[in-house]
Amino acid sequence: MDSINLSPTDESPEVILDATSGEFKFKGKSLPEDVAKFYKPIHEWIDEYAKNPNPDTKIEFEFEYFNSASSKQILDILEKFAVISNTPNNVSVVWKFLEDDEDMEEAGESYSEIVNIPFEMMPY
Repeated sequence: MDSINLSPTDESPEVILDATSGEFKFKGKSLPEDVAKFYKPIHEWIDEYAKNPNPDTKIEFEFEYFNSASSKQILDILEKFAVISNTPNNVSVVWKFLEDDEDMEEAGESYSEIVNIPFEMMPY
């Protein structure tokens, strides 16, 4: 399975989805002009990954900012990983946020209450 490795821009996050190395990361800002177009290959990759996931999957989120359209995409991604966690496979999320960024902290807490995946809240 090919990996996804997207470099960050001013409007889109760095995205690394690599089943071989076990690295799953979203980092930066997410406010692409066409949110659905940007996230479509990511959703497709996760759907394919879900057919044969690693025994342990750890997803790391480190957003500086995301708009409301991206928020929905992030929730959809988390829900896809939650389906994987309902199998014998383990899924966990590390939600990193700047220590004084209450918005990102609250976003992580909200997501953790919605999806049934263990969340580790990690201020830095």
